[in-house]
Amino acid sequence: MGNGHITTRRGALALGLAALLAAPVAAQRVPIPCAPERVTIRGDFGAAVFTVDVVADPASRAQGLMHVEQMSLSRGMLFIYERPERLSFWMRNTLIPLDMLFLDSDGVIRHIHENAIPLDETPISGGPDPLLGVLEINGGLAARLGISVGDRLEHGAFGPARDTWECTPA
Repeated sequence: MGNGHITTRRGALALGLAALLAAPVAAQRVPIPCAPERVTIRGDFGAAVFTVDVVADPASRAQGLMHVEQMSLSRGMLFIYERPERLSFWMRNTLIPLDMLFLDSDGVIRHIHENAIPLDETPISGGPDPLLGVLEINGGLAARLGISVGDRLEHGAFGPARDTWECTPA
């Protein structure tokens, strides 16, 4: 009699374990530190890779590239917002000319503002559509490389990977 009870318990335990293992697992969000990383822009010109500083919180976005005196050609700053919105920038306290590549939630470049003028406080808009981010690179570099509207930036904060991307302070 005791053996039957143990077998039943073992069987129930095995069935319960099998059901647990077969249950769908919730998608895990793996935080990515807000630290320099690589982005790739792909288009008809080919591909360009940049090492970027990711700024994804209000304080770091407000600072941006202010007071930076020079930036190597392979560097940039990637501004990422929590949700798509109308974006506008200015060059207050920014000492170097910049190209601003305005990005939708899929990472597609929707607008390029070339050679933003250092220290100019005139608003620079990405247009009327809600956008998710902006990549700032050295002024004139987008044209030199052949980057154009419609090209795509690859980064975990854009496209299908966006749902699992999360930025946490390093």
